[in-house]
Amino acid sequence: MIMKLLTLLSVMVCSEAFLSSVSKSQLSSRAAARSMLTVTMSPDTGANLNSSDDDGDDVDFLLSDSELAGEPATAFDDTPPAPFLHAKALSEMQAKYRRSESDTGSPEFQVASMTERILYLTKHLQANPKDFSTRRGLVALVNKRRRLLNYLFSEDVDRYSSLVSSLGIRHKAPGRVMSREEKYAKFKSKKK
Repeated sequence: MIMKLLTLLSVMVCSEAFLSSVSKSQLSSRAAARSMLTVTMSPDTGANLNSSDDDGDDVDFLLSDSELAGEPATAFDDTPPAPFLHAKALSEMQAKYRRSESDTGSPEFQVASMTERILYLTKHLQANPKDFSTRRGLVALVNKRRRLLNYLFSEDVDRYSSLVSSLGIRHKAPGRVMSREEKYAKFKSKKK
């Protein structure tokens, strides 16, 4: 019995503190506010919660629309998350550089996919400069793309040049590998 009285007393004190902090312009009347904050200790809890609302007005909020009109509305960020944008850009890039409908392995397709992934990881590393495992993966991906571009250059120079120009990649085409004699021909031999 004492616990119920203490609980009821603490609820009344909290409600009075709330009412004293609320200005008259925010609430139409203190009596209406007390009816919203009234707590009963009846044994059948939940059975008759809206007994004070016999007028049929089903309002279950503390502030009216006019009281909220002064506050600026918080807009939700409608931009999709970065992984979704990356997946969408990746599928568009793959569709653009696909050589046939079932193509997944051509060098153009792979280089385009890697380029989009490199762009995504670069943005990630600009936001998170201490992410060293991602940096390691990015370097490996750039090297893999470089090797694929070297292969494409050795197979078909026209396809290589059109791909590099359309993707905007800075890639130095591999030079001809010189033989040992050509490489060291400009040095005088010290052997006699």
